[in-house]
Amino acid sequence: MRKLELRAYTPAVVLLLGCALVFHGTRDQVAVPLAGSLTTVLDSVPGYRIQEQHVSDEERRVAGMTDYVARVYWRPDSTVAFTTYVGYYDQQTQGKSMHSPKNCLPGAGWEVLRGGTTTVAAADGPHVVNRYLLKNGAAQAVVYYWYQGRGRVVASEYAVKWDLLRDAALKGHTEEALVRVIVPVDPSDTTQARADLLAQEIAPKLLDAVRGVLPSDGASPAQRVASKM
Repeated sequence: MRKLELRAYTPAVVLLLGCALVFHGTRDQVAVPLAGSLTTVLDSVPGYRIQEQHVSDEERRVAGMTDYVARVYWRPDSTVAFTTYVGYYDQQTQGKSMHSPKNCLPGAGWEVLRGGTTTVAAADGPHVVNRYLLKNGAAQAVVYYWYQGRGRVVASEYAVKWDLLRDAALKGHTEEALVRVIVPVDPSDTTQARADLLAQEIAPKLLDAVRGVLPSDGASPAQRVASKM
C-alpha cells in the first residue's frame, strides 16, 4: 500500500525537484570544510592491524571527493577482517557529487546477490543503513553503507538526492560523506551471520567516528568558514 501511495505522489515530487533544481543552479554554494581530520576515523581497533589504501588520481578525479580515508583491517592470522571507506564532499555540484556504490560495484566485478537495509545502534540511537550481499567469483562479502552529513544518516538514495536539492536551495551548502564497511564472508559462514555480527560491531563505531569530524549543522556556512580562519 505504501508503494502505491508513493507512486501517486510522484508527479508532485518531480515538480518540486524541478523547482529545487532551479534554486540549486542559481544559488551560490559554500564549500564547508571538515571539523576534524579523516585520518583519525577508526585509526585503531584493538586486535587488528591496519593498512592504508590509496585511490589513484584518476579514480579520485572521477569520484570527485574532497578528502577520503580507506583502510584494510587485518586479523592476527593475516586474513582480511574488514575494510572501511569514507569519502567526504565539501560541496556537491554537477560533476562533483557522491556516486551510489550500487552503480560502481558491477564495474568492479561484484554481483549483487541480495540488497536491503538493516539497523545499527550508534551512540545517538539506531540508524537505518544499506546492507548488501555481494559475490565476485567464489568470494562473497557483506557491505554496509550510508550517507552522512548535515545532521543526517540516510540509507535511501532517493532521500539523499531530495535532501541535497532542498539544502542547496534553502541552506546553500551540501557537504556530505559516503561511508562504507565491507566484511568478507568466510565460506563456512553460509548464513553470513558472523560477517553481519562483525559489521554490526564496526558500523556504529565508524558512524560515531565520522560524526566527530563532520562539520556541525548548527552554524551557517559563513560562520563555519570564518571559524577556520
